[in-house]
Amino acid sequence: METATLQEIDTTVKAWLQEARTLVYQCMQNDLTVEQKTGRLDLVTNVDKQVEQLLRGKIKTLMPTAKIIGEENDHGQIKSMVGAVWFIDPIDGTMNFIKQRDDFAIMLALYIDNQPILGWIMDVTKNHIYHGGPQLGVWRDDEKLPVPADITLNDGLIELSASRLVANEMHFEEIAKMSSGVRIIGSAGISFIKVLEGKAVGYASKMKPWDFAAAKVLLETNKILVTTIDGKEIDMLLSSTVLSATASAHMQIVQLQQP
Repeated sequence: METATLQEIDTTVKAWLQEARTLVYQCMQNDLTVEQKTGRLDLVTNVDKQVEQLLRGKIKTLMPTAKIIGEENDHGQIKSMVGAVWFIDPIDGTMNFIKQRDDFAIMLALYIDNQPILGWIMDVTKNHIYHGGPQLGVWRDDEKLPVPADITLNDGLIELSASRLVANEMHFEEIAKMSSGVRIIGSAGISFIKVLEGKAVGYASKMKPWDFAAAKVLLETNKILVTTIDGKEIDMLLSSTVLSATASAHMQIVQLQQP
């Protein structure tokens, strides 16, 4: 796809995200409807559903034949990454959104034939959009982001999943002890932003495709590795424990997973 076309799509999607942000704040002024999906810690709101509906409509107008994998609708029906595939996470960090009204994101990604093309992460409360891809570079709004320094796990902060850390699954406790400190935010999108900005050397958590699709585009563009926690290639249609990290930190964490 030509760079000019990618820039047009990027500009268009950034406008969608501003429209979605306006919708979020309009809904926040009214009663919030909260439902459980699989339990009391897995929640969905009317805002999640309305934002996804808005973005699905925009995508279908822009690319009528594209497949869409969204958190709240029909994601299990997509069985192939052939052609154009969009990923939508309408409110990433729903618990934060409900309890704090802070530290939540809206995320979108475009892949073509399983190749990462463009990604967008909006920090909704700060009103920053992290966007770009392999042909455009990575940007925060209108500022191009540099490639983060290749810092080791020992010398950097690490973003981790609270549940994995508490249960000490996949050596999360050892990862934490090796690092300079652990940070837990509760939003994949906001945690990925810390890695993009070089404020953390990595982030590891169990995630579904819409949780990591946008970040994978942006992070890999800026030389951050994104794999399963044992260093394998990610299947874009499956849940995985995903590790994104600088090359040095990635090597240290993957080595911990070896028998």
